[in-house]
Amino acid sequence: MSPSLVHQPDPELDLVMERVIDVPPALVWAAWTQPELLKRWFTPAPWTTVECAIELCPGGRFYTVMRSPEGVDSPGTGCYLEVVENQKLVWTNALAPGFRPLPAPVASADDCNSFLFTAVLTLQPEGQGTRYRALVIHRDAQGRKMHADMGFHEGWGAALDQLVALMKSQ
Repeated sequence: MSPSLVHQPDPELDLVMERVIDVPPALVWAAWTQPELLKRWFTPAPWTTVECAIELCPGGRFYTVMRSPEGVDSPGTGCYLEVVENQKLVWTNALAPGFRPLPAPVASADDCNSFLFTAVLTLQPEGQGTRYRALVIHRDAQGRKMHADMGFHEGWGAALDQLVALMKSQ
């Protein structure tokens, strides 16, 4: 991966999850970029992803609806900033498609739409698998803390386990 594609985390503002998984980058990419696949793994069980729209280009739409076990829907709107096939996806919930600014979110301790972030997902071949790195950049320390307290590592880790299981079953 070229140096321009590497982002260094700020421990005060960012959260990072990195693992080597036993799935090749092309399959991880497919899981992240095909709506019907993404809906099957994206939200940690018992939550589900019931809707997904992907326009895979800078300025394109990244939209999901997550449903709680109680049946409460949580829509999330985002905008892709960078797309490098099989290597890197960058998106933010601070912008709507077409790079249009979104209104400032209303703070809530249990809703990932209540703080602004940019996610940088990088995929690097490693053996027969992938070095998977999710860097989530927050606007401020409060947003980082809210995301960490919501269970960032547990949730993103459980979702990644679901991605791996799904893609190994294909």
